[in-house]
Amino acid sequence: MIVSNKLMTSVGSAALIAALSVSAGVAMAQDGPLRGNIRVVIGSTSTGGDTYQNSTIVVDELAERLDLNMKVDAVGASSAFRTLDRDSRGNTLMIFHDQSYLGHLYGVEGYDDIFEKYTVGPTLAINPGNAYLVPKDSPYQTLDDIIAAVGNGETVRVAIQPGGVSEIGFSALKNAIAIEHPGQEDNLVAVNTGSQSDKNQQLFDGQADVINGTVQANEQYTRLPEDDQKAMRFVWLTARQDTIEQAPEEGLGQTSREQLLEYVEPNVHVTMGDDESFTFDKEFFFLYNKDMDPAIVEQIDEALADIYAEGEIQETQKNAFFIPNFKPSDEASEYLADKMARYEEIISNIQ
Repeated sequence: MIVSNKLMTSVGSAALIAALSVSAGVAMAQDGPLRGNIRVVIGSTSTGGDTYQNSTIVVDELAERLDLNMKVDAVGASSAFRTLDRDSRGNTLMIFHDQSYLGHLYGVEGYDDIFEKYTVGPTLAINPGNAYLVPKDSPYQTLDDIIAAVGNGETVRVAIQPGGVSEIGFSALKNAIAIEHPGQEDNLVAVNTGSQSDKNQQLFDGQADVINGTVQANEQYTRLPEDDQKAMRFVWLTARQDTIEQAPEEGLGQTSREQLLEYVEPNVHVTMGDDESFTFDKEFFFLYNKDMDPAIVEQIDEALADIYAEGEIQETQKNAFFIPNFKPSDEASEYLADKMARYEEIISNIQ
């Protein structure tokens, strides 16, 4: 077969242009200070939990945008903080949530003040599912019933995992009882346990009257008939009303967004005093080594701003029952510091 020189030249030129285009794209992506293999450690050891799921959504988008090899590593909080401490080059980043500062406020070992020890990066998303549930046959129909019962001297046991996200709603509820029924707040008793399955078991076994749970983990039990030992129902979601309003209309499982809104403020009121209601959104954000190049912070902020501006990541997050909530680093740091101060007041009031 005879191929003309002209055709060969055209094919060769096209291949060269394509190669140069790819090289130029890689070069542009590598112009920023973040380079090489990037390990993103998270404050959870589970690859099936919300921290891993949310982190993976964001990191996959970032890796494509920056043309970098980025991997999420579920090492747990203590290990994640230690690993971040050792790497100021930017090859190790961390994603965690409010536990990172709540652990410090509750005095949990291994939790330092993140605003002093680290650089707080951008917020990414909210898990709106933090919830409190009772057995379906519970005499307590609403959270107001629980507050009234405790105020009247009844002991109500609440299964939580102490020292963070699981406990902050319990603390707020105890604080509200102290405001509305002074001296009765100790009738609300924490049953300190571990994972979600442990909290569920406390309810199944009758060792707790209320448990902390999540919409994602516990909605399935709300579908069971009342005579089932595992049947439960929601009495409170700690998320803000406008957070739940951003959830998909179909909600999760067989519980619609409209039904979920029944369990948030103003329908459920947990006072903080002065007509202020307690709310809590579990928010995910980056943490960086304090000595990391500020140009990397800026590079990630800019890349995420572009990603969120395009709108596709929001759909992915909402499909996984996360609420998109991107704030660049400076704004996120100020916002989260204010949030911590708000909850610090609650915790100090009941200690």
